[in-house]
Amino acid sequence: MIEVLEPKWISCFEDFLRLSGVSEGDLIGVLAESQSRPVLVELTEHALERIGARGFRVTVGSPPLKDPLPVRSTGATYAYDHLPEVMQALGACSLVVDCTVEGLLHSKARQDLLGAGGRVLMISNEHPEVLERCRPDPAVHERSLKALAMLDAASTMRVTSAAGTDLTVDITGAPSRGGGGILGPDDKIAYWPAGLCLCFPLENTTNGTIVLDIGDINLTFKRYVESPVTLTVENDRVTEIDGDGLDAQLMRTYYEGWDDPNAYAVSHVGWGLNPGARWDSLTMYDKDDINGTEMRAIAGSFLFSTGANEFADRFTNCHFDLPMRNCTVSIDDITVVDDGRLVTSVLV
Repeated sequence: MIEVLEPKWISCFEDFLRLSGVSEGDLIGVLAESQSRPVLVELTEHALERIGARGFRVTVGSPPLKDPLPVRSTGATYAYDHLPEVMQALGACSLVVDCTVEGLLHSKARQDLLGAGGRVLMISNEHPEVLERCRPDPAVHERSLKALAMLDAASTMRVTSAAGTDLTVDITGAPSRGGGGILGPDDKIAYWPAGLCLCFPLENTTNGTIVLDIGDINLTFKRYVESPVTLTVENDRVTEIDGDGLDAQLMRTYYEGWDDPNAYAVSHVGWGLNPGARWDSLTMYDKDDINGTEMRAIAGSFLFSTGANEFADRFTNCHFDLPMRNCTVSIDDITVVDDGRLVTSVLV
């Protein structure tokens, strides 16, 4: 099925761009690759035309596969890694709209672009209906910024659940990332859908137990967890994967297929803040329709991720994002999520 350019979607994209300061006359680069979702590129260009910005498209061929396993939803395209000169040139733009398949967030090309003074708006590889439902909201963005400020000032994150999760993370000095999908004047990167806050723990700071319960989500596989999986985490590494069901078996074999110790390491931890993101929406779309970014932002969810963490000097293309329900998340002595419910009063 090929999506048509619905006027309502063009309006959504126009609002998204205007919220991040795009205005008439701005020079905007649209970054794509041959396997990009065409409708997202075209909606961006139509929205830029409505605004009166000077938009242009750069498209390269999607690169050959270099990994031994299928890879999905990593936020780390390597389509532009071999083109630092292109990234350098794009640094002259007012900003770049990223419509690549996996996105620039964790890529080498992002570092080249930001080093050249560039700024990036990432559009996740989703069906436009997902983006329409989860359009950026200034209130959610403001809440996200306050949550990030809490993370920056805190020293410990504690996560527990009735299912058995008990994780402690020393977040002292851990770089934080997140937001509500709006690029402020001093910001370098934002993405849509959004509405979450997270941090990248430094080396040897994460220990405890993660229990993925029925109904939690494995975004690498784009499926709900149907049988409990217990992950033992020791000094940032998943050292045991326990469980008798298919979910545990799939995680074990996928990890093993990489033959990479960094695959088992903690990438980032955080919680969702977007009340418009739906836990049950995964049931409504085929896997090709979505990238799963909405599920990372579910209000009151806890996001546990393994894989690359540049701040701990760990790099790998194996990545698990695991949004979990019914957890309690505390930052120092402040509870920010109580049994899966976002405590909004602490973010006022």
